[in-house]
Amino acid sequence: MSVTIRLRREGTSKRPRYRVVVADSRAPRDGRFIEVIGHYNPITQPPTVKIDHEKAKTWISKGAQPSNTVKKLIAVAAKAAPPA
Repeated sequence: MSVTIRLRREGTSKRPRYRVVVADSRAPRDGRFIEVIGHYNPITQPPTVKIDHEKAKTWISKGAQPSNTVKKLIAVAAKAAPPA
């Protein structure tokens, strides 16, 4: 089973919101998923990105492949997160 970290579209027509999910790569875009690890709202100014970095690191260490867009969002969220 190949696992990916990708976006799942929600919201209404012309008003998208996305959840960052861990899913089987064979599952449809808005179909079955394993876990929700964050969300992304491109409509707000500035766009809202919240990702649980610990869960993302855990899944990547287990072999999950993030999509190109999710890689960029993880980088943006890491810059915006306060240093711990």
